Amino acid sequence: MSIPVIGITLDSEDPGGYSNMPWYALRQNYADVIVASGGLPFALPHEPDRVGDYVNKLDGLVVTGGAFDVDPSLFGATTRHETVVTKDRRTLFEKTITEAMLAANKPVLGICGGQQLLHVILGGTLIQHIPDEVENALAHEQPNPRTEAGHDVIVTRGTLLHKIVGADRLAVNSAHHQAAKDISDNIVVNAVAEDGVIEGIEDNRYRFCLGVQWHPEYLISQGDRLIIDAIISTSAA
Repeated sequence: MSIPVIGITLDSEDPGGYSNMPWYALRQNYADVIVASGGLPFALPHEPDRVGDYVNKLDGLVVTGGAFDVDPSLFGATTRHETVVTKDRRTLFEKTITEAMLAANKPVLGICGGQQLLHVILGGTLIQHIPDEVENALAHEQPNPRTEAGHDVIVTRGTLLHKIVGADRLAVNSAHHQAAKDISDNIVVNAVAEDGVIEGIEDNRYRFCLGVQWHPEYLISQGDRLIIDAIISTSAA
């Protein structure tokens, strides 16, 4: 059996810090967990015009998170919260390649901001700033390290996520100020926080279309490892 090739979307940064030229970035643990689960990570520079070539080479896709937001115009919003920061070329690329992978029925896992983009692609909208829209919200931008849990999520029985993790609750880390809001007919909510914030989604029209609001690449729980294992094994099938 050949090793499944798993695309990982990169972050992009303006000149400064690492280089005086524009540069790409990716936390090493995204790649580490894919290798540990039997996949071959493949970093994806933001080339929207080459998406077809990427899709031909990939067996699965991980859409990563980052300290930026989906442009509210993409989900029909007419206002933009003052905290919203966008990376337009990255979002264009991630949207294009995610849609192409889904059209090819190849596995897609959206992580944190990647889950939010997946939610929008599937017809949903977003909360632009949780503290302004959710009463008595948890600390979704947790003050403790991302290597530790920030809160629990309740996993919906009968969903793909529940079948993967085999648990009704998971302890997760949390690093987001936005979240999934309205859902479309195709979106299944598979996890929520105790304050009602949506923490996971899926679309059963595809063999593997899963989004989680937390960062399973940190392996906070056994459930996180099982999520990574699941996209690798499905991509290999």
